[in-house]
Amino acid sequence: MKLNMSNRKKKSITRLYKIALVIIGLFIVIFNDTFGQLEGFVEFVALYFILVFITIAHWLFKQIKSLIRLKNEKAKTELLHLKSQVNPHFFFNMLNNLYGLVDKDSKKAQELILKLSDMMRYSIYEGDKETVLLSEEIRYLQNYIELHKMRYHKTIDVQLQIETNDNDYEIMPLLFIILLENAFKHGAENLRENAFVHIHLTAHNNEVKFEIENNFDASEDISETGIGLNNLRRRLELAYSKKHYFEVSKMDSIYKAKLSISL
Repeated sequence: MKLNMSNRKKKSITRLYKIALVIIGLFIVIFNDTFGQLEGFVEFVALYFILVFITIAHWLFKQIKSLIRLKNEKAKTELLHLKSQVNPHFFFNMLNNLYGLVDKDSKKAQELILKLSDMMRYSIYEGDKETVLLSEEIRYLQNYIELHKMRYHKTIDVQLQIETNDNDYEIMPLLFIILLENAFKHGAENLRENAFVHIHLTAHNNEVKFEIENNFDASEDISETGIGLNNLRRRLELAYSKKHYFEVSKMDSIYKAKLSISL
């Protein structure tokens, strides 16, 4: 309440100040011929224009500051919206699998539910944060892989190689999962046999690199501009502008994605 009253007082003073400037300006224009020869009038006019210049400069500064704040708020809102789009495909598929698994293997269904619960909790609570520890992101990727191994009734060659130094870097959450989900969705899910997903993550000298490679059915058209990848590109532009490198490539039946981020 006191804060609102203080703001109102400031606005009233500012309004009176602007009115005074206008009145003084009109006074100078109207009575210039009458008082123009008086001693000190020139200095008075010079002081007036200095005040006008300062007022305009202050107004421009406030407008620029307001625009920057609005731009930042818009970027944060867009990032939150993009984060909320991560993983719906995976969670829906897992819930469908659980429905069919409850009667067949209740113990396995319970294990799946616990892991899925951990992942959903991470997506909801940690996913809203600006940054998380890299170790937490790695654990999230590992849980995702474990869930897929439990889910499929076929052998998939999944390798996760991690090389990090002693630093536990902070990074935007739910970036790498988009590439991992893409590899399973377009590769392992559609191949009957010999499916593989190989991941290599390194973190050294304030740089995190994530490389992933998977095979896929060559007869299937794999787009390099899907919703998930567009989501990832936009988030990288907003959060790591000019501090990241991202590329995807496709050759024969092998799909590769490389992402590096400077922290």
